[in-house]
Parts: sequence; structure tokens; C-alpha cells
Amino acid sequence: MSIDEIEQELGVMQLSDSFFPTGIFTTSNGLEFLFKERKIQGMEDLIEMIKTNLIQQIGPSDCVALANVFDSVNKHDFDKVIEADSIIFATKPIKEIRDASARSGIQLIRCVSEFVKDDKILNQYQKNIIKNKVRGVFPVAFAICCNALKIKKEKSMMMMMYGFTVGIVGAALRLGLIQHFEGQKIIHSIKPIISQIIKEYSNKSLLEMWQFAPQIDIIQMSHEKMDSKMFIT
Repeated sequence: MSIDEIEQELGVMQLSDSFFPTGIFTTSNGLEFLFKERKIQGMEDLIEMIKTNLIQQIGPSDCVALANVFDSVNKHDFDKVIEADSIIFATKPIKEIRDASARSGIQLIRCVSEFVKDDKILNQYQKNIIKNKVRGVFPVAFAICCNALKIKKEKSMMMMMYGFTVGIVGAALRLGLIQHFEGQKIIHSIKPIISQIIKEYSNKSLLEMWQFAPQIDIIQMSHEKMDSKMFIT
């Protein structure tokens, strides 16, 4: 491996580590509500929930935004980055989910900016966040940070979906829904889904972005109305 390849892999490890402070560990994407209502029973139900999120929402929406931001950054087209930021923010119908995505994205940009000082797009995006000209949504912020760390587009898509999967599995473990060995089985079973989504959505345009999972939307809204909860959303 070359020095550049080694540094890229180290960047993958750094951003994928749960130690990295984005705040995603505070979210369950509605799993907590399902658990409290006894509408999710164990490993198989959890796999179906993760698949639905990836196939119906994250793949055709967040991954398309991430891929387009990567292409725009490589073309030095910051206007297209702003466009992607606006579109992906508008496609999230649940206010709490939009806000959580922006909080995580802004925190990610703020953290990476502490140790990557010479990336023009990263600095420009951060300045536009401060001026309230962009929302800072997570898929856009993640693409910019991965690019700044010389991580390739497809690998960045993989990292984002893997991070979502691990986040849900981690939430399920803290809720006592599954055991650790089951969590690893779930992650392993999701790998082919992640691979297929990368193949299908890595070259879609912003106009081809879509998402449709109304049941997930209702679950997330119901979670926000809970009187007492462990997770923010």
C-alpha cells in the first residue's frame, strides 16, 4: 500500500469509530418507541427495520446526496454543494430528523476542521454554516469531510450506511432488545444490502433522489411525543 492509501484507510477508521463525536449514538430512529410499544420483538424484526431505512430512505436519498456532493467537490462547484444541502434537507419530512441530521453534520464539520486546515471546500462550507447559508445536513457534511480526508465516494457511502446500521444495533443493545452476538449477526446480514445500494445509487443525479417510508415517518413522529425517552430521536 502507498502512503496515500494508508492515510485513506486511517481516515476511514477515524470517521467510522464510535469514539468520533458526532452525537449519532443519541438517536434510535424510532426504535425506542417500537420497543416501548412491544411492536418489535427481536433480531429478525430489527433486520427488517434497518433494511427498510436503508432501501427506502438512506439509499435513494442520503446516499444520492452524498454522491452528488462528492462529484461537485471534485468539479469545484460549490453552488451544487449548496443545492444538494437544500434538497436533502427538504426531503426529510420529520422536523426532529432534519434537526438531528443538521446537528450531527455541523458537529462533524466542526470537529474535522480542527485537524484539517487546508481544504478549501471544507472551510467554505463551514463559513456558510456560520452565515446560515447552508443547513449542514449530515450526508453533505459527511461527503465533504470524507473528501477532505481523501476517502473515495463509494467507500464514504459504505461508511455512512454502516454507521447507521451500527447505530441502530447499538441502540437495540442499550434497550436490551438483542444480545451482542445477535448484533454482529445483524450487521453481517446487512452487508449485501449496503453493497447493492452503493452499486445502484453512486451515479444518480439529484433529480433522481427519492424516499418513501411513511410507516417509518410515523414511528419517528410518535417517538418525539413520548413523555420519557433515552434517545433524542
